[in-house]
Amino acid sequence: MEISNKKVRQYINRLLLARMRILCNHGFYGLLLMHMIYSIDEGCETAYTDGVRIAFSPFFLEELPDKELDYVLMHEILHVVLQHCLRGEYKDNERYNIAADIVINSTIMHENDDKASSITLSKYGESMHIAPDGKEGYLYTAEEVYEMLQSKQKIFDSGNKKSNAKRWDDHSQWGKFEEDSKLRDVWVKNFAECCEAIKVRDASNNRGSLPMFAQRMLEKLKKPQTDWRTILNDFIQEEICDYSFSPPDRRFQDSPFFLPDFNEMGKNDNVSDVLFFIDTSGSISDNDMTTAYSEIKGAIDQYDGKLQGWLGFFDAAIIEPKPFSSFEEFNVIKPAGGGGTDFQIIFEYVNQHMKEKEPNCIIILTDGYAPFPKEELANDIPVLWLINNQDVTPPWGKVARFTVRA
Repeated sequence: MEISNKKVRQYINRLLLARMRILCNHGFYGLLLMHMIYSIDEGCETAYTDGVRIAFSPFFLEELPDKELDYVLMHEILHVVLQHCLRGEYKDNERYNIAADIVINSTIMHENDDKASSITLSKYGESMHIAPDGKEGYLYTAEEVYEMLQSKQKIFDSGNKKSNAKRWDDHSQWGKFEEDSKLRDVWVKNFAECCEAIKVRDASNNRGSLPMFAQRMLEKLKKPQTDWRTILNDFIQEEICDYSFSPPDRRFQDSPFFLPDFNEMGKNDNVSDVLFFIDTSGSISDNDMTTAYSEIKGAIDQYDGKLQGWLGFFDAAIIEPKPFSSFEEFNVIKPAGGGGTDFQIIFEYVNQHMKEKEPNCIIILTDGYAPFPKEELANDIPVLWLINNQDVTPPWGKVARFTVRA
């Protein structure tokens, strides 16, 4: 039966009152919630967010006491702030959903009630909040918990076994917003403004402070970022080329691989024996994969066929690198993989199978969510890590970061 407009307005009013209550009790969350649109969706079983709005099933909303409703709203807005709903399709979406919820639930517990040992919805049971290693989820990112779940092939550890909770949070709308990159920028701005507002408020009274997770995020935003294209240019020049460069080819000025063109002397030489590896683990989304693949293709194209080497893929195992000496040869090499992530196997493969023709350098495109091997394994071969986020910093090698295209 269709719900009347009057009833819908009553539901929305309750959500707005809950938002005001959260603003009073948990100021930072309340400020973030001011940026959301609220709606009632009869086709939804529980509640969801797509990064723009938070929607509730009317039946789910009716069964929630105020305290549980506040928790659900804080849960949804954290998915937005931590950009879980903007990160695209994962190889195992259900596993990523669980990882994201573990991080969110633990963060809410840790930030808002030191005495709480769990968060429970009366009709859904205790919410998961323990990572597979037995520690609280707030200590990790969703991607790190995803990798733990992937490697251990199980969902619950001892801390979650006592929970018989049904999952209530609907993630089906994640990644469906057509302009994710713009939405991501909007939320970075919203987040920074909310942090500033809380800091101003804290200077005049003691009604709470900036949550720890927000402080960590804010510190990352404040760190000056070097354009990764510049790092890549320097890396190519320092480690591979011993000739000079002319200004960049204008045909490729919009390419994320902003590589310099050769001068007339250099055009007689090749940039050779470059070993590319692309992370194809389960934590890499299809959008991540497409971006990484197109970046390398753009680099080869920009070098007018002068960039030669190998392209390989890896997750928990190596997909044997294929040689290429032209754009056409590269274009037929297709991605493969989808398991866990292991960086060590890259260097073990090079040491075991490429001794007679070592690469001049290794360029690894990854999200970085795996343990890093010891630098000695690289055997003095220069390594450039191209990371698609701000969360991970490799302990050695050169590092650059690229933005995933929407």
